[in-house]
Amino acid sequence: MALMFPRLARNFIKNGYFPTDEPTLERALSALAPANGPISILDPCAGEGVAIAEAAHALGREQVRAFAVEYDSERATHARQLVDRCLHGDLMDSLISRQSFGLLWLNPPYGDLERGVDGNIGYQGQGRARLEKLFYQRTLPLLQYDGVLVFIIPAYVLDAELIGWLTRHFADLRLYRAVDTQFKQVVIFGRRIRQREQNPGDAKAAREFMLQVGLGDIEAEELPNVWPFQPYGVPASPTEPEHFYRVTFEPEQFADEVQRLQGLWPSLETHLGAAHQVTRPPARALSHWHLALALAAGAVSGVVTSKTGKVLVVKGDTHKEKSLTTEYQERDDGSVAETRILTDRFVPVIRAWDMTPGSPTLGQILTIC
Repeated sequence: MALMFPRLARNFIKNGYFPTDEPTLERALSALAPANGPISILDPCAGEGVAIAEAAHALGREQVRAFAVEYDSERATHARQLVDRCLHGDLMDSLISRQSFGLLWLNPPYGDLERGVDGNIGYQGQGRARLEKLFYQRTLPLLQYDGVLVFIIPAYVLDAELIGWLTRHFADLRLYRAVDTQFKQVVIFGRRIRQREQNPGDAKAAREFMLQVGLGDIEAEELPNVWPFQPYGVPASPTEPEHFYRVTFEPEQFADEVQRLQGLWPSLETHLGAAHQVTRPPARALSHWHLALALAAGAVSGVVTSKTGKVLVVKGDTHKEKSLTTEYQERDDGSVAETRILTDRFVPVIRAWDMTPGSPTLGQILTIC
């Protein structure tokens, strides 16, 4: 099987990013077989999307839904052209439905976690804190039971802790050396199971073998050109992931969304159009209560020009006063009960700044009522 996108992959070998080499990718895909029905597959460190796109074609593109997550914006743009859905962002800042994928293609970034970082992003482990371990912990819950893991990491990352996780979570574990030896990578295949389903004898044998490879005591066999075993069956995924999105926006993405949605400007007239309408006079004279409400709402304000030419800058206001009334009631025993009642009363006040040219009160504040 020849790869469909080799030239595209080579274009991205820069800035510390190296995609899976073509022979390793081609041989690893030959170990997979599709189930009948729709399949969802995921690459959480997708790069330009070549590996997951090739996996989709190998399993039958018409029945496969390929999902990807990529941190780099340029690579994410290219990945979107090859997969069904691609998130541009940090995997640790994403929300993805658990147990939604039949295949997890995991070729994570390599390196040690910085001091203090592991506690902030949810890393849980007692051994050496590595990015490979962090991505394994984050993505394992996304793989459905009986789903297939293809895990590509440097051999020296295989310590007792990581091997223990693998042997507890997976059965039918097989490990091979990648074809390209530049980064000392190994390819690990496994089928996710519940821990109670694990065969202790098989788990012990796999643990001892992988530990020897991790320590460098032995070298794993090269990934076979023709897969010699029963292929790993990638199970069907009846429904698409309910959640597949990032939690926060990058500034550039936020600007794009604002530009796309235009905020509230398209509905400006709906929300604020009434403010531009001419206020109509009331049908009858306002009572003090209505006047107080109009003042409190700011409806009585602005520049007013009378028929005589007087110009006033009017500002209305209202304040609350309490009115005291006293009631007396004689009781049956002849004593007198005194009841004091305090009633709120709104007092409207209209003041004006006289701006009439030549007026004797020019510039003064006048109280109208």
